[in-house]
Amino acid sequence: MAVAGGRITAGVGANLIGQHAQDRNQEATVYCGNLDPQMTEELVWELFIQAGPVVNVYLPKDRVTNNHQGYGFVEFRTEEDADYAVKILNMIKVFGKPIRVNKASQDKRQQDVGANLFIGNLDPDVDEKLLYDTFNAFGQITQTPKIMRDPETGASRGFGFVSYDSFQASDGAIEAMGGQFLCNRPITVSYAYKKDTKGERHGTPAERMMADQMAATMAAQSRPNQLFSAGPKDRPGAGPGQEAPAAPAAPAAPPPGAPPPPAPGPAAEGL
Repeated sequence: MAVAGGRITAGVGANLIGQHAQDRNQEATVYCGNLDPQMTEELVWELFIQAGPVVNVYLPKDRVTNNHQGYGFVEFRTEEDADYAVKILNMIKVFGKPIRVNKASQDKRQQDVGANLFIGNLDPDVDEKLLYDTFNAFGQITQTPKIMRDPETGASRGFGFVSYDSFQASDGAIEAMGGQFLCNRPITVSYAYKKDTKGERHGTPAERMMADQMAATMAAQSRPNQLFSAGPKDRPGAGPGQEAPAAPAAPAAPPPGAPPPPAPGPAAEGL
């Protein structure tokens, strides 16, 4: 990453998803896909800087043609800027193609329910984009799929991980993708092992119960504010905690040609 004119320029040679993944702020990084071949790091930089200060831009390149592969990652200085970029830039058209923009990590503190999958026997040509496009069909992926790579060469080690926001999505992916061919190799799909445990995998009944409780809590928090939905209660005539009486309806107009109603007077009042 170079500095030109007091501004951090696009890191053409930087790698945000390979051996330098530990150097980026995952929470402040967005994935951008469906990029036109004419897009460059500089154009992506100029587009995304409209949302906030950009730290780095990375477009993975084809090893033979050196052309980008239609997707990339943009790291902002703050999570708020990344969230704003998703709101204003997702599905806008660039060179006639609507680009896809979403958080590389969809608020992992709330959405990491344990629906984490291990994907094995990966072909060397399988990259993060192919994993994302393949497994995104089963549900919301909470963070960029991770392929484990050799720290020296960046070559795939043949396995990776995909995380969903629900067990319904991960169960569906296991059922549909186990044994399917991806780049001429049948892949294995199973729940990943938990960290710091003795051989225990994700997907346990306890995790599923907690995920259901978390989903219920988030649904309750996302309900619209109904504080004023019942209407004002402090008009004249309304007692504590009671609705005010409705105003009397205006009398209907007489039909055309009918005589007007008599004006109220002593005779009418005595009827």
